[in-house]
Amino acid sequence: MSLPVIDFDERYRAISARDTRFDGQFVTAVRSTGIYCRPSCPARTPKPQNVTFYPTSAAAHEAGYRACKRCLPEAAPGSPAWDVRGDTAARAMRLIATGVVEREGVPGLAARLGYSSRHLTRLLTTELGAGPLALARAHRAHTARMLLVGTDMPVADVAFAAGFQSIRQCNDTIREVFGLTPGELRARRRTPASDVPGAIDLALPYRGPFDAAGVFAWMAARAVAGVEEARSDAFARHLRMPGGPAWFEVRQDGERLRLRARVARLSDLAPLVSTARRLFDLDADPLAIDEALAAHPSLAALVARTPGIRVPGAADPHEMLIRAMIGQQITVVAARTALTALTEALGERTPEGLLFPTMTAIAEHGAEVLRGPAARIRAVTGAAAALADGSLTLTVGDDGAEQRAALLAMPGIGPWTADYVRMRVLGDPDILLPGDVALRAGAAAVGLPGEPKPLVAWAERTAPWRSYLSAHLWRAAPQRPAGPRSPAARAAATDDETQMKETP
Repeated sequence: MSLPVIDFDERYRAISARDTRFDGQFVTAVRSTGIYCRPSCPARTPKPQNVTFYPTSAAAHEAGYRACKRCLPEAAPGSPAWDVRGDTAARAMRLIATGVVEREGVPGLAARLGYSSRHLTRLLTTELGAGPLALARAHRAHTARMLLVGTDMPVADVAFAAGFQSIRQCNDTIREVFGLTPGELRARRRTPASDVPGAIDLALPYRGPFDAAGVFAWMAARAVAGVEEARSDAFARHLRMPGGPAWFEVRQDGERLRLRARVARLSDLAPLVSTARRLFDLDADPLAIDEALAAHPSLAALVARTPGIRVPGAADPHEMLIRAMIGQQITVVAARTALTALTEALGERTPEGLLFPTMTAIAEHGAEVLRGPAARIRAVTGAAAALADGSLTLTVGDDGAEQRAALLAMPGIGPWTADYVRMRVLGDPDILLPGDVALRAGAAAVGLPGEPKPLVAWAERTAPWRSYLSAHLWRAAPQRPAGPRSPAARAAATDDETQMKETP
């Protein structure tokens, strides 16, 4: 499997084999029972003439089906298609997961995507089988189920945390989607909820294999003191959400990942879970990625050494741009030192902890704190000012090409930064950074071309997974001794190169 399946026969073979790799990529609706299931449902495989496949659970809801009580399709990992695809439907799904419909309504979602509400509804209904309201409602149902089975939160709190406008609306949706009351759904949970008072503790489903050690090491190498804390098996950070300061921790618990979180407003919880999933790249399809990359003899050993490699996302798009710009032409250690100093000086201190500086604070006072070439400092403060006043937008729902063009139009932002931000913010799986020093060193170390043009030409054969190729090449890069580069090396650097090295 190299991409999500699109053919009826291929989907039917997947459900006949109860193949867990396809969970989250589509749902199977059965006309004779009126329910829909995930592909791996252990129930008897229905006859082909009774089956309809839908790309989303929302489409199955709209067609009058309810979720299977046995396999709970809402508990499957999210579809990897929303990262592989960059079209309007995929962008809409990413924005819906961040709670845009709850905060801004369908008109707000449509405006972000450049359409009228009516045209967006027509487009999504044609493409996904459901309009934006139905898709957002399905997302709320998923969040409510997750909280009911994963916490002891009162049903009233669950309703508002999931984004419902009333408890009655939540109860009606749960009964309609799952055929159970909230209490009955909670009673079916398989593991007890956290007994820590006030804590929200949830399991984060993902497709295996998962290179947890590599992701936690990546986070640890880049953790900004005060804002983030990383260990070999956990990562925690403070961040701003629409309702106020929040905190979360993702930790490894045996073969599972768990999320603990605190939010100032319950409606921020679902977007925070989506943020954590993007940060850890949990909706990726590692078997498809590994299979495609390992098909090339030069990469087979890398894939075998690190199955299920992930490309970390971004907790905050604006912060990610500033971090990328400050990291230009310096080592990861130097970038972390500069970011920590910036945060100590300009970050917002709350009772919960330290928050990364606002774009306004960086625009107004960054030049007083940042060190290095004056042109780079002006570029960083200029980008922060543009983000603060809205003349530059940066979201998880951006069109990739338009985002790249907007970034390249900013002074001091070159191809490396624009593409790195697209990789981290949009989760684009097909980004190669040929100007990256460590990536080229890793390529040379495994026998691939070490110069940009031939490396770009060779890497075309690994599309659409070049971001994961990049992750493997970073991992393969020989460790360089710490210290400043020589004048010759500095002169050879491009305008926005960086020496990024992923810690093994």
